[in-house]
Amino acid sequence: MNKIITIGREFGSGGRELGRRLAEELGYEYYDKEIITEIARHTDMSEEYVQEIIDHRPHALFPITTGHSISYADSFQLRQMQSIYQTQCEILKELANKSNCVIVGRCADYILREYNPFKIFVYATLDSKVKRCLARSKEDEKLTEKKLKKQIKKIDKERAKYYDFYAGQTWGAKENYDLCINTTDTEIKLIVSVISKMFK
Repeated sequence: MNKIITIGREFGSGGRELGRRLAEELGYEYYDKEIITEIARHTDMSEEYVQEIIDHRPHALFPITTGHSISYADSFQLRQMQSIYQTQCEILKELANKSNCVIVGRCADYILREYNPFKIFVYATLDSKVKRCLARSKEDEKLTEKKLKKQIKKIDKERAKYYDFYAGQTWGAKENYDLCINTTDTEIKLIVSVISKMFK
C-alpha cells in the first residue's frame, strides 16, 4: 500500500506550504487545488462552483436537521453537493492508489481512513496567521489586520463545519490526528526538514 500523508490546516497557518515542501522533500506526489480541477472535470461543473460547495457545509438544505420542507431548487443543489462529495471520494482513492502522496484538505484523512494515512493538522495563533497572510498578500489587496482576522475566522469556521458534517468528527481535535504542528512564528521549511525524517 502506498504511503499517504494528509494535511488539515487552519487558514494562514502555512499548511499548504508545509504539504508542498514535504512532498518535494520526500519525492511524493502533491495534491491540493488539482483535486478541485478533477472534480469539475468529472462533474461538468465549474471549478468556482465546486470550490464554493466544498468551502461551505450544506446544513441549510437538510430538512432532517432544520425541520422544514425542501424546495425543488434546494433539492437540485443538494444532489449536486452529494455528487461533488462522491466524486471527491473517488478521485482521492484513485490518487491514493497511484503512488505515495501528500494531500491537503478535502477531508482526505477521513475519506482515506481505510488506507491508514498519516494525519497531520497544522495550526497557529491568530496573530501569526495574520502576519503570514500579510506577508504573502499582493500590494493592491490593501488588507488590514482587522479584515484579515475576520476572514481567517470565517474560513476556519466553514472548514470546521464541512469537516464535521462529512467526517462526523471535530476538525482540529488532537485525538483525530497523528501529529499536530504549531507553526506560530516558525519557518515552514525548518519544520519540514525535521518531520520529513519520520518518513525516510
